[in-house]
Amino acid sequence: MKTAIYPGSFDPITLGHLNMIKRAASVFDRVIVCIMVNGNKQPLFTVEDRLRHLKIVVDKFENVEIDSSDKLVAEYARERGATVLVRGLRALSDFEKECQMAIINKKINPDLDTLFLAASEKYMYLSSSAVKELARFGADLSDFAPREIIDEIKQKYGWEVNYNG
Repeated sequence: MKTAIYPGSFDPITLGHLNMIKRAASVFDRVIVCIMVNGNKQPLFTVEDRLRHLKIVVDKFENVEIDSSDKLVAEYARERGATVLVRGLRALSDFEKECQMAIINKKINPDLDTLFLAASEKYMYLSSSAVKELARFGADLSDFAPREIIDEIKQKYGWEVNYNG
């Protein structure tokens, strides 16, 4: 069974992330979406909130599980029996950073390969940072974040939410 890990902060999860998860789930037997805890970042949502958000939006994929870790992703992959990391690329600048990380991860765990998936054109511009910035100004998030978590994102910025749909 081929296991892949799709690591990230998912703070918050975006429709671009969800697209990557769907695509990875169609290629691998098992995909572990793992919230990697980065001590250098000040997250909007707690790890527990992000795990709950992921569970809500990936529940429909039978071969996807969620987890979190504060370890190096290469070590985490070894522990979970994963041989592939899935990474999304939006721009050339992503490629430089991701390529560097892939080489480092391979040094730490020689059995680990990185599969780069180009972001779908529809989500090429999208990031969690962009969603947070839009939310800060009260913008409509329906083209950017899963509908199931939009109200929670808006609440973080003090916006009134509509629970009627």
